[in-house]
Amino acid sequence: MMFLILALAAAQAGPADARVDRFERCAALAERDPAAARTEAGRWQAAGGGHYARACAGLAFAAEKNWSAAATEFEVAARATQVARDGRGATYWAQAGNAWLASGDPAKARTALDSALTTGTLTGLALGEARLDHARALVAGGELDAARTDIDLALATAGDDPLAWLLSATLARRSGDLRRAKTDIGEALKRSSDDASVQLEAGNIAALDGDETAARAAWGQAARLAPASDAGKSAVVALKQFDAK
Repeated sequence: MMFLILALAAAQAGPADARVDRFERCAALAERDPAAARTEAGRWQAAGGGHYARACAGLAFAAEKNWSAAATEFEVAARATQVARDGRGATYWAQAGNAWLASGDPAKARTALDSALTTGTLTGLALGEARLDHARALVAGGELDAARTDIDLALATAGDDPLAWLLSATLARRSGDLRRAKTDIGEALKRSSDDASVQLEAGNIAALDGDETAARAAWGQAARLAPASDAGKSAVVALKQFDAK
């Protein structure tokens, strides 16, 4: 989600601006060489790069999977936009929330995402992705009804994202709504049948529905697609329940 949101932000940047150009170069560098991007961001920050430099540092840390450092940089960037009267703050808060989720801190994620959503400036796909992350934070806190509201709103603008349908299907299963779970995992499979996480959830839903054949097939596919991933390993464990039969 990180680079998607930055692409959307760049597209909304408005008239040509040397700082935007430098930021885009720094963001591209973060994908190729995160350490070099951190160095560039540090130099730029020392020279007055403000929120652009901080956001680039956040992207570099994210590329290195140093999620807490990335989240901190994005939050500093978001606060800096308030001083600069720049409208990119919501994007930075959304990125911070996404990074806090990746770091395993849903409480901080929720706070950052609340800030992103309450600005009212996110639109389209960026809004949908932020609502999905907000839903993930709510699920982690056990607030399933509130999470359902967020996911339903997200599907209106991020319905092409298979993750949206996967999260919706998983939440429906956890909430006991098997009919919706089956419908929504079907949508996820249409968009990303080669994703082990989608296949794992398809197996979970099939098993809950009493369809052993479909459960075996989906879990087997998850294990084949990504055997070393958490989803693949969970699928292998799930398949063991059939060993005694």
